[in-house]
Amino acid sequence: MDAFLDDVKLLAAGEGGLVVEFGAIISPTINLCVQSFMRMVSASKINGMIEAVPSYCSVVIYFDPFKITRASLTKQIEVILANLQLTKLGDLVRRVVHIPVCYGGVLGPDIDYVAKYTGLMIEQVIKLHAGQPYLVYMLGFTPGFPYLGGLSDLLIVPRQEKPRNRVPVGSVGIGGNQTGFYPIESPGEWWLIGRTPLKAFDPTRSEPFLLAPGDYVQFESIPLEQYFSIRQAVTQGIYQLKVSAEEQV
Repeated sequence: MDAFLDDVKLLAAGEGGLVVEFGAIISPTINLCVQSFMRMVSASKINGMIEAVPSYCSVVIYFDPFKITRASLTKQIEVILANLQLTKLGDLVRRVVHIPVCYGGVLGPDIDYVAKYTGLMIEQVIKLHAGQPYLVYMLGFTPGFPYLGGLSDLLIVPRQEKPRNRVPVGSVGIGGNQTGFYPIESPGEWWLIGRTPLKAFDPTRSEPFLLAPGDYVQFESIPLEQYFSIRQAVTQGIYQLKVSAEEQV
């Protein structure tokens, strides 16, 4: 872990931005550094810092140059990085959020294509997709859209050449070596294999985002009847989200 921290770069991003770059590859180890740093910088309450935004391998810190100079901010970030190097990063706990998915049929119209392209049976596609937890590296694209890592190599399919104009809310898709689900109706170029009745983004909730960077997502296959019963419970505000007890990952 120390080797990653020794290679951290601090880069300017305009007049009010500082990029803390932990590496140039997508990996759980580097993202663990990102999430641990996020926790520490968020708790630091640096005067003049507006917000910190994590990505796969870096954190962008936006600051008010009228309240803090870049040099002063850099010194404080270097102190946090020094403390991070002394922290046992392996002790970081993560949530495992269980996402019910109805695969195939009208809710997953492209699952036949994915099965044909990969040479798998539909049941194998479902078993593989729901067979392991996925790390939430970051949120973006649309509000609450989770960028997940950990898709099986057996499920990799090229993205669609022509994106759909409208992808329904909750659609679960695969594109390239990524998977995820759509928080809002939007264009999309992923192959749709199912749909979840849960809302990844709901501005009426006290916490609008269902997931956070550093969480894990565990997809769970459900029948069509259960999809509609859960959707009704979500609409009524009585659905109890299943979250595994925090655990070390």
